[in-house]
Amino acid sequence: MADFLPSRSVLSAFFPNCLLTRGEAEQLRKSKEIDKCIHRDKTYVKRLVKILLLGAGESGKSTFLKQMRIIHGQDFDQKAKEEFRATIFSNVIKGIRVLVDAREKLHIPWGNTSNQRHGNTMMAFDTRSAMAHGHGMVEPKVFQHYLPSIKALWADQGIQNAYDRRREFQLDFTTQPFLVCDAVMCC
Repeated sequence: MADFLPSRSVLSAFFPNCLLTRGEAEQLRKSKEIDKCIHRDKTYVKRLVKILLLGAGESGKSTFLKQMRIIHGQDFDQKAKEEFRATIFSNVIKGIRVLVDAREKLHIPWGNTSNQRHGNTMMAFDTRSAMAHGHGMVEPKVFQHYLPSIKALWADQGIQNAYDRRREFQLDFTTQPFLVCDAVMCC
């Protein structure tokens, strides 16, 4: 009587889930889930665009990527915003130091001679030690310490004259907007 019943392999071909053990059913479920993920990832990778940006330092590669991110509506998380903040602080301090140095080399007099003290303060800023702890960036506490000197120097007519002659020396193009913006200055 049992001779006419189909074998387990034949039954499993027509009724795959009926004759599986509990472990086999779980493995089958996981396999299908993995297959779905692979299919979804294939679709994602097909739509993914990869580009290689080549260029010298400070040529705008990172800026381009940040702009593309903003244009396509991807907001920056809090950690990224904090990293940008430290970068801005670093750029402002570097920019002010360049302007103080350029003012001297271009023989531009101070608008207010008392700003010589602020200029000395900024030129004494030790970029290696101050930035070593912040992974190459200026930390907010350090920036706050130098903020009065930065504000006084940016308001000085001699520094403004040096800035107007920036084509005669190398100044990072990102410095000026942040020096003018009081919101950044207030941290």
